Amino acid sequence: MIRRRVVVHGRVQGVFFRDTARRMAVSRGVAGWVRNRADGAVEAVFEGDAEAVESMLRFCRRGPERAAVERVEEHEEQPQELQGFRIA
Repeated sequence: MIRRRVVVHGRVQGVFFRDTARRMAVSRGVAGWVRNRADGAVEAVFEGDAEAVESMLRFCRRGPERAAVERVEEHEEQPQELQGFRIA
């Protein structure tokens, strides 16, 4: 089990980023949350199997179809045994 926190910058709000991330995380068994930030970025925490979390990180690097991801900050954190995935 691993945990990663990401902050995604670019045109990432208003393009279904959070909903797409939630659906993908649920389908992969990844726990955590995703939220819009006041600075226009999207922040998320992904926790689960290494390959499943890596697939979420790949998604964040490109975003959904209407997004324009400029950069992604990725931070390794200690897993906290989260349950479920939610839009915060």
